[in-house]
Amino acid sequence: MTSIDPSPGGEAADLRLRAPEHRVAPRAIIWWSLQALIGWLVVTLPQAGLLLFTDDAPVGATWALWACVAVGVLHVAIMPSWRYRVHRWEVAADAVYTQTGWLTQEWRVAPASRIQTVDAKRGPLQQLFGLSTVTVTTASAAGPLHIEGLEHRLAAALVEELTATTQAVPGDAT
Repeated sequence: MTSIDPSPGGEAADLRLRAPEHRVAPRAIIWWSLQALIGWLVVTLPQAGLLLFTDDAPVGATWALWACVAVGVLHVAIMPSWRYRVHRWEVAADAVYTQTGWLTQEWRVAPASRIQTVDAKRGPLQQLFGLSTVTVTTASAAGPLHIEGLEHRLAAALVEELTATTQAVPGDAT
């Protein structure tokens, strides 16, 4: 077990790297599926157009298209559900815990005393599914923590809670 001192001169906190408690919204699976599908369409449609509208397409173009389609179908079929099983989050009185990824997985702990800003964002697809992403920026070289796929109302409440927690915790967030 590792203890860290969250604030200069402050009391040591017991912050362990552990699996966070909460899953993201189940609708995140559909959101991630659509994101992946759009990405693969951007890759495969120009290839298909090349084959359909030119007489002198390169010999390997057909094989390249089929390979992209096969990998794309597997990616869209597997990745969203796998990500849903991995992605977790939790906000405790002293820290924010996240677990993200699918092939490469990452566990992070951000002490409340290190939080600098808390933001929420919603892209067009997230708005369509009532989802949001909460970004917790810290004084860490690893960059901000992202909690993707949260219900919009929950994300708004989480931003308010983290903002209040950040203001109440002593420290200079550096």
